[in-house]
Amino acid sequence: MLKIVHKRYREQFPEILRMASVSLDVVFGLELKEIKPNSQSYTLVSNSDDTGDGSLSSAWQFPTRGILIPLLGVIFFRYNCAPEKDIWEILNMWGIYDGQRHVIFGEPRKFITQDLVNEKYLEYRQVPNSDPPRFEFLWGSRAHAEISKMKVLEFWSKINNTSPRDFPCHYEEALRDEEERAQATAATMAGTTSKSTGDSRATCSHYSHPE
Repeated sequence: MLKIVHKRYREQFPEILRMASVSLDVVFGLELKEIKPNSQSYTLVSNSDDTGDGSLSSAWQFPTRGILIPLLGVIFFRYNCAPEKDIWEILNMWGIYDGQRHVIFGEPRKFITQDLVNEKYLEYRQVPNSDPPRFEFLWGSRAHAEISKMKVLEFWSKINNTSPRDFPCHYEEALRDEEERAQATAATMAGTTSKSTGDSRATCSHYSHPE
């Protein structure tokens, strides 16, 4: 890579590499990892399971991942409800424009207002009493179920070369979300265990006979 970068920009190479790594993560879901410390050798690792628990559905795939996490991040940082104009401002910064077909995502408006909405990853609704009509985006039910706010916060921190703790309000909300997810998982597991025990007892009772 150093051979490709002009010597004029050698000093800026670490930042160039960091931004290239972020772009690979955003668009392709690939993480650039150093093979060995200080080896200057890298490999690409798939980052497709962002929840860490393998719960993402089959709909979570390229190119969906490349645009969904950033959109969820925008919504999260707008206190869970982002005006449509804010969404397009961010997309424009990434070279994605309304009415201009994108080489990866196709027709952007259809993708974010129909495809991702139909998949229930996003909610797209009109702002009440707005005249002329204005629209806003929220997390959809599947986004809440499959993607944690902490993972989205970590993603945005990576883009901005910061730490999730640098966003205290959102970090606290992400921690609450993690706790609620853990409690829901524990409750589900407890219910499953209880049901299995009940079924087992019922089976034993069914097959037992008095002496």
